[in-house]
Amino acid sequence: MPKCALGPEWRVFVRRSFPILALTAALLVQCGGAQLFKRHPKDNKQAEEHKPEYPPSQQPAFSIPVEPLGFFAPGAIYQGQRESMVSLDFLDEGHLLFTFHAPGLIRRQGNPTAANERQIRAVLLNLPGGAVESEALWAVHDRDRYLWMLNDGHFLLRDRGDLKLGDSSLDLSPLFHFRGPLLWLELDPAQNLLVTDSREPAELKAKPSDVSSPPSASTRMSVDQNSSSPSGRDNIPPDALANASPDVVVRILRRQTGQVMLMSRTRKTVHLPVNSDGWVETLRGNGHEWVINLKFFRGGSRIIGKIDSMCTPSVEFVSNPEVLVTACNPDQSRWIAAISTDGKRLWNTSKPGTQIWPRLIMAPNGLRFARETLLATHTVDTIDPLSFDDVKAQWVEVYDASTGKAVLTAPASPILDGGGNVAISPSARRVAILDQGAIRVYELPAPSPGP
Repeated sequence: MPKCALGPEWRVFVRRSFPILALTAALLVQCGGAQLFKRHPKDNKQAEEHKPEYPPSQQPAFSIPVEPLGFFAPGAIYQGQRESMVSLDFLDEGHLLFTFHAPGLIRRQGNPTAANERQIRAVLLNLPGGAVESEALWAVHDRDRYLWMLNDGHFLLRDRGDLKLGDSSLDLSPLFHFRGPLLWLELDPAQNLLVTDSREPAELKAKPSDVSSPPSASTRMSVDQNSSSPSGRDNIPPDALANASPDVVVRILRRQTGQVMLMSRTRKTVHLPVNSDGWVETLRGNGHEWVINLKFFRGGSRIIGKIDSMCTPSVEFVSNPEVLVTACNPDQSRWIAAISTDGKRLWNTSKPGTQIWPRLIMAPNGLRFARETLLATHTVDTIDPLSFDDVKAQWVEVYDASTGKAVLTAPASPILDGGGNVAISPSARRVAILDQGAIRVYELPAPSPGP
């Protein structure tokens, strides 16, 4: 075996056994850096002979090559880390914002401001031709999701304790500053409200420029110890969670004014689905039954549904009057139910347990959504855990929100388990997917009316 070639067994061993930084450094020293992610001749031959195992349900209307934009597929070392390497978003019907991790020089050690820093390249593309209208290079300081698109041609960029506002020029301006690192955020379907999770130990002193923490907005929020963090990367043992300090501050605040409507301290990041009326909580019932409860900002609550699940159900708002509830069946498969906020069951569908790590991408108008998953060779449990060698492909399914009808199925590649490689346009008639070295844009008929 050549000095720099790693056989399949050795690649699996080092990927599971060594820290990422140590492995990267060792390979760079041994292989001279440039050969780290090169394909072997055997791999090239296989690529030439390969035919798509998962063809799309229709052909794309047009494609934009991404290599001329400076994007190259991340190496296998990133697989399984669920890091956010890409964000693909429609700025409007005729423009795509494509941002991605841009590898560069390693920052000099001893500089605390550069710890965990990475470069993000951003390009605004005109459709359908793909001409670059503006471009920028941003620095962020962790590996989690960094960008959220707004419906008015703006976007939010998260970096440490700062939340910044950007537009088509790709210039950034300060919006909110938090006392500690901003771990996660999400918006209601109308995008008037922000839900933020920030790490703010009690001993940290507040500054006048920080987002406020009014006592009048304080409440107590219970967190299920078995539920996942929004990023899906939080594997804190229950006993450690019980002994941890409540250093995470969850807020619901108005995006335009920064007014804090609700605030609570918890021991971990919390996914809190909200709409313009209130927020949804999942409450344990009898046995495996869960109660889906809508709590109103003005006071009071309403039970909008009940569902059986072997795990804590995942709840997401598709639009102001519709939520998707994903439950776990005993055989590891998933059950998805669409429920209106007045308690009507709109439709149901089931998904095999071999579709793992699901992510939902909503159309801005709430009329369609995409479900992106990894296709595994087996269901995943404690007896048969996942190796990334068991992942066959990344798969995208696009649905009409009011009927549950699938209108598009297509692959995405390279496999990016952190997501960000699928986008739906404001009209929900265009879907963009990063696949095989190009952004492929599919055009769809008008969606069905919402509930």
